[in-house]
Amino acid sequence: MTVALPVRPVSREKILTTARLLPATPQVLAGLCELLQDVNSDLSRIATQIRVDPALSARVIRISNSPAYGGDRRIGSVDEAVNRVGFGEILRLVGLASVAGLVDRALPFYGIGAERMRESLLLHALASEALARRADVDPRLAYTGGLLRTLGILVLERVARDRQPAPEIFDGARYPGYLEWENVSFGLSNSEVTTTAVDEWRFSPELVNALQEHRLVRDVGYDDRLACVLNLAGSIVADAGLALPGEARDWIPTARKLSATGLDAGQLSDVAEEVRRVFEQQRSAF
Repeated sequence: MTVALPVRPVSREKILTTARLLPATPQVLAGLCELLQDVNSDLSRIATQIRVDPALSARVIRISNSPAYGGDRRIGSVDEAVNRVGFGEILRLVGLASVAGLVDRALPFYGIGAERMRESLLLHALASEALARRADVDPRLAYTGGLLRTLGILVLERVARDRQPAPEIFDGARYPGYLEWENVSFGLSNSEVTTTAVDEWRFSPELVNALQEHRLVRDVGYDDRLACVLNLAGSIVADAGLALPGEARDWIPTARKLSATGLDAGQLSDVAEEVRRVFEQQRSAF
């Protein structure tokens, strides 16, 4: 059987050019995360940051009126939405709106339906946030990491659409996971693409490093507690049947992963139960 040779890696310029074609949401999140690091940030400044992206603003308003967030009175502005949910919940609201906007179609090269991708991202973000609270890691940073960790998949899917000839579709019977298929098809992994983009958009170095290492394919990743939290969150996603087809093998919980986060199997199980309840409530807002 002929084995395809790896292609020349997709260039940094191509990665960033393609990433800029995505909705402006990730850039907005970068500014929002910076504001949320300061508990003294005014809610009006947060609303201003959200309004940078008109489409995101519209989704924030729509979702804030859904049963997951809605009250008795219907609201019609970003300022009202921000004030309704408050400082502590705003990242979740924007995260939910971000997922709805970022994943607006199926990803045929990766073999992922739009709904599956949205639900997987949302659950990974919620699980990362909940685990971070118990592992002495910034929960907002962990939530953002869970939300953005597949940014590279969205970029490479777009790269694949433009390529002539088009790369082969991911086949789980032929490739153990996305990493092997991506190296043959694009010359680099989706994690490398993700970190290139989030670094360019000036997310914190801590988040960039964690996103690079969160699959824990290298020993150095176990020294990064945020990376380990993102990985263990994947096990919660996998247990819920929402792991992406080429990633399930990455999310097996091990004693080493638990030790690296200071958690145990019982705590992991408790978090999974807690997160699924929140997830069921929030995904109805899609």
